[in-house]
Amino acid sequence: MKKIIGMLVIGSLLAAALTGCGNTIATTSQTAVSPQTVSTDGSTSMEKVIGYLSEAYMAENTDTKITYNPTGSGAGIQAVSEGRCDIGLSSRDLKPEEAQNLNGTIVAIDGIAMIINPENLVSDLTIEQIGAIYKGEIANWSEVGGNDAPIVLIGREAASGTRDGFESITDTKDKCQYTQELTSTGDVVQTVSSNPNAIGYASLASVKETVKLLSVEGVTPTNETIQNGTYKIQRDFILVTPKNKQLSQAAQAFMDYATSEAADVMITKAGAVPVKR
Repeated sequence: MKKIIGMLVIGSLLAAALTGCGNTIATTSQTAVSPQTVSTDGSTSMEKVIGYLSEAYMAENTDTKITYNPTGSGAGIQAVSEGRCDIGLSSRDLKPEEAQNLNGTIVAIDGIAMIINPENLVSDLTIEQIGAIYKGEIANWSEVGGNDAPIVLIGREAASGTRDGFESITDTKDKCQYTQELTSTGDVVQTVSSNPNAIGYASLASVKETVKLLSVEGVTPTNETIQNGTYKIQRDFILVTPKNKQLSQAAQAFMDYATSEAADVMITKAGAVPVKR
């Protein structure tokens, strides 16, 4: 009889334990929260910046997912205006008609350095001269104070955001007479460093001592001259948000991070220049 009673007690305890486990699992399942999504849409030139910022933010905020749709600046501005994304991305300033209903917040600056071979005697060019060089109107270094040698034009491939920025600023879009179109900034730096007659452009953060930085209209590109606007070959990277609609809590939290000093390290890693605060 004692044996039977003991078995019944053990069975009751096991059933209670199993029931408790079942309740715990059910409770956990009910309290699981799906990640909050923050959607960004727009500039392809901002891919690295938004990528670095998103990865760093999501690593610290596992309940948030940042998405990126690379549609171009105009499309991103339109998407946020129509409520199809939380934050638009633009590598150009908002037009007056766009600014009526949208806010543009500068998150980073794209500083594009002009580089030549260290053996080249030229040290400074104007934006007008740079444009004429890339359009083939100035074809020999002697025309701008250098040696009598043909200018070798190095640039990026058509899909490059750096190329888009350079051509927009120098008014050379679809007019450049490239000698070589390369697929990475590293390739541009390497090619210029090995050719005495080459000129190229690259994000300032990617420039190495193997090449020579040109000043543009008397101003050398540095973080300081890019931040204060005296170096002219630059453009703003902008986060676009609606004026008449409050961001979701998750989107606002990401905006706060992206525009804080904590984000400056990621912006620099992405090859851009942080905003002066």
